Amino acid sequence: MSPAVLRTDADSAVADVFDGATVMVGGFGLAGLPAVLLDALLDQGARELTVISNNAGAGDDPLEELIASARVRRIICSFPRSVGSVAFEQRYRAGEIELELVPQGTLSERIRAGGSGVPAFFTPTGAGTTLAEGKEERMFDGGPCVLESSLRADFALISAARADAYGNLVYSKAGRNFGPIMAAAASTTIVQVREMAGEPIDPEVVVTPGVFVDRVVEVGG
Repeated sequence: MSPAVLRTDADSAVADVFDGATVMVGGFGLAGLPAVLLDALLDQGARELTVISNNAGAGDDPLEELIASARVRRIICSFPRSVGSVAFEQRYRAGEIELELVPQGTLSERIRAGGSGVPAFFTPTGAGTTLAEGKEERMFDGGPCVLESSLRADFALISAARADAYGNLVYSKAGRNFGPIMAAAASTTIVQVREMAGEPIDPEVVVTPGVFVDRVVEVGG
C-alpha cells in the first residue's frame, strides 16, 4: 500500500481555502494551536470565513490576527473573551463579526456528531437560558433538553505531535484537545506536525487514523 497523505509546505496546504469557507481551528488556548497553518492562511488572503474554534484568539496569536484583519465574518466558539482577545471584542462591538456562543461540551459534541454523521442531538446544557432561544426543547428523564445541530467544516486546521507517511496521527498531552474530532468533521483536514515518523505508527497508539487526514506539514519544534 502506497502512502496516501500529501506532504507539503504550509502555503501550499492552505492555498485552496476559499472566500466564505468554514474552517475548524484546533487548540485550547495555545495548546495545540496550528499557528504555522494560521500564519499561512493570513498570507493566503481568504476572507468572509466562518471559524469554529474553542476561543477567539488571545494576545498576538495568529487566530487573533486573523480576526483583527477583518477576515472572519462569523465565529462559533465557547470562549470569545480570552486573555488578550482584544480584536474580537472590538469587532463584535462594532457589529463587524457574528458570534455563536456554544458551551464547551456542546461544542465538542456538535463537532463529534458532525464527524459521525449524526445530524442533531438533545442536551440539557443551556436549557432555560438565552442560549436555547429559538431552539426546539423536549423533556427527557424529567428535565428539559435543547436540540443542537451538528457541525461540519470545509477545512480543519489542526496540530499533532507526529504523523507517519499514511497520515496517522498521535498527539502530545493537552495538544490533543479538539484535533481528533475536527479531523473527522471536515471535508479537508490539514495538519501541522512536529515530526514525521520514519516508520508506520503502531496502530495501537494511533489517535487519528490517516483516512481522516488529507495534508501534512512538518514544522519541527
